[in-house]
Amino acid sequence: MYRFLLTRQWVILTLVALLLIPTMIRLGIWQMHRYEERSARNQLVSDALHAKPVPVEELTSAGHTVTTHDRYRTVTAKGHFDTEDEVVVRRRTNSDDEVGYHVLTPFVLTDGKVVLVNRGWIPSDGPSQTTFPKVPAPPSGQVTIQGRLMPDETTAASGIKDLKGLPDRQIMLINSEEQARRLHAEVLGGYLQQTAPEPKGDTPEQISDPGKEDAPLNYAYMIQWWLFAAGVPYGWWVLVRRERRDRAEKAAEEQAAETGEPAAV
Repeated sequence: MYRFLLTRQWVILTLVALLLIPTMIRLGIWQMHRYEERSARNQLVSDALHAKPVPVEELTSAGHTVTTHDRYRTVTAKGHFDTEDEVVVRRRTNSDDEVGYHVLTPFVLTDGKVVLVNRGWIPSDGPSQTTFPKVPAPPSGQVTIQGRLMPDETTAASGIKDLKGLPDRQIMLINSEEQARRLHAEVLGGYLQQTAPEPKGDTPEQISDPGKEDAPLNYAYMIQWWLFAAGVPYGWWVLVRRERRDRAEKAAEEQAAETGEPAAV
């Protein structure tokens, strides 16, 4: 009755089905791991954003590497902006995907140490980007600022090439070690994305909160792959039943033709 399963066509189909089942299960497990990783990262970001603000010196120091746990932590700093050593970071986009600059201003703390502050985004003056753009001034005098602590940028992490020979006071990556050499100062590791006080006239345009990774999408893919894995044997059995019925009907028709009697339904 099921001897057709030994034919070349059905042997190949069965082997493919047997291969698809563990493959789809493994893909579902991979999506499960992706869901867990993304959920964990989302939780880290949420915890950091909602943690109580602390002085920046409590979380970083000169030469310190900002950890994933401390990334996005809200920190405060008291001192003054050093606009003379201000630089801009090229090829940065705002929330509308417009290309411009990030404004990076050294902030001198009361003890003389420096923390780099990303004050936000400004548009480029023109297509050439060879001259230093017009940058809105920060608050003058002694101020207290607040921002999100960020790790130093690297080419490996960001995919941005650290190009050389750029126009004066323009950089590609925000890196505290490089800026320490340029400023000849003790610069704290990482930098701040300023959130307060808000700029007058909404410029520079402050960087928005980090969005959440779409972990539920990976969860949906996980369920999808496992449903596919469960559907393979069911689909294989449906095809087997259909093939058996078709062969039975064909055999009945051939027998009826030989005996001259109508085929049984």
